[in-house]
Amino acid sequence: MADSTGMNDSAGRYQSSIVTADGWTVEHITSASRLHGANGIRTGADGRLYVAQVAGSQVSAIDVDSGAIETISPMGSGIVAPDDVAFDDHGNLFATELTKGRIGMRDARGQYRVVQDNMPCANPITIYQGRLIAGECRPGGRIMELDLNGGPPRIILDNVPMPNAFEVGPDGKLYIPLMGTNEIWRVDLEGGAPEVVATELGVPDAVKFDKDGYIVSTQVATGQVLRINPNTGEKTVLASVAPGLDNLSFVGDRLFVSSISGQITEILGQDQTRPLISDGLQWPMGLALADDGTLFIADGGYTYTKTPGAEKQCAGMLFSPGFPGFTRGVVSSGQGSWIVTTANGDVARFQPGSQHSEVLASGFDRLMGVALTSQGVPVFAELGRGRLLLLDGDAPTVLAEELADPAGVAVDAEGGVYVAEAAAGRVSVLRGSRRDTAVDGLAKPQGIAIRGETLYIVDSELKELIAVNLADGQRQTLASGLPVGTPSGVEVEPLGGVGELAGPMISFTGLAVDGGGALYIAADAEGSVLCLRPDSQ
Repeated sequence: MADSTGMNDSAGRYQSSIVTADGWTVEHITSASRLHGANGIRTGADGRLYVAQVAGSQVSAIDVDSGAIETISPMGSGIVAPDDVAFDDHGNLFATELTKGRIGMRDARGQYRVVQDNMPCANPITIYQGRLIAGECRPGGRIMELDLNGGPPRIILDNVPMPNAFEVGPDGKLYIPLMGTNEIWRVDLEGGAPEVVATELGVPDAVKFDKDGYIVSTQVATGQVLRINPNTGEKTVLASVAPGLDNLSFVGDRLFVSSISGQITEILGQDQTRPLISDGLQWPMGLALADDGTLFIADGGYTYTKTPGAEKQCAGMLFSPGFPGFTRGVVSSGQGSWIVTTANGDVARFQPGSQHSEVLASGFDRLMGVALTSQGVPVFAELGRGRLLLLDGDAPTVLAEELADPAGVAVDAEGGVYVAEAAAGRVSVLRGSRRDTAVDGLAKPQGIAIRGETLYIVDSELKELIAVNLADGQRQTLASGLPVGTPSGVEVEPLGGVGELAGPMISFTGLAVDGGGALYIAADAEGSVLCLRPDSQ
């Protein structure tokens, strides 16, 4: 049977049409996302909101009345990991490319070129009276005026504690939200000593100005939108949305804010809001099930839990207490506890209920999937060094080396450890010191899961979910046309790290199976979680 998850041109992210084998039904556990997250936003001359999307290496334009989305700079077209955008008077779009540490420009004809490189954690950008100003969101960051003709940049302010989306105010000075000090500063564009404008905020990450010359600022930690008197620092709460706010922009007198997770919200005043683009998932990646049926969704800078019949709930994000970091792989360790792998190279135990995490081991290179042995010992894949490791005791034990991009991990009832080798198109199994090929002839296997004598594999290049009988080797494609991996024919540059916040943000297509045989798939291409169920369930 077919389940059309195709999305029209106004949807803006991914189109697919899933076909399932007889006896199986697919459904969305979470809705497909319309954006690859939502970072910097800027109003264009056409009155649309232009949205930078780090996770999708994409810039989109949104009609604020209809909600229709048009992709302006698609994945694989030059701009990589855009975090903020600005326009000049000629219609050229400038973007800070966060993980590349550079400023790119896409001209009105769609041609791309690099304006400035060697800018680690390039993030805030604005244009004022033809002057291009950009900065680095890192401890000790620089704020610079850039030369559009390729000359050396001029430093306006140096050693700045994590400056984010700034803007020039009516007084001609640059107003800078500082995540490192929880303040807003202002500085003359010609340089000089900065002045503190506002303090004791909710970790400000963007400022703009309303028609009355007041600062309007999003707070990433508290989720508040504040209106601030630039002369006195007095604050008024316009709205409380949710932690994870990123940026804001005015379309006429209408105010819109972006959330890292992909939501665009109109602020109507008096704490009233209207969703323009609904909240979603950026990736997602690792999936795991607890004994009580709770599903854990690892979505990079966010994590969620979802119980049957309920909406997903945020379990933690980059700016919340006890968050272990950009999360990729996950397995349940019981009693509301989860073992996760992070982009920072950590294996950690995460307890969302108590907002606590504990690093169990660190110093790894691009960790992927994780599973537990029958003794509850974590076994995990390290893609960067091509290894499979067991965390038993103070130091990890290397179970296998020279693996070809190890990704998903699973353990069978007899203690055999399976690992998907994405670059080799196979799944290998380790029993003691022996390593054998369990399944070959695949394209790019990612997430794997075992139930009884059946091994399930999601292949992100074939866009298929495959079941393999471990007793006789028979295989069956349970679903094809899955919205996983990158679009066919598109060359995507893997995302690097973000300073101290996250290591390389490479994706991972996770898979989990419950006791009744239902399969949960991280549909990372469309930003959803799918469930494939046998009709008998």
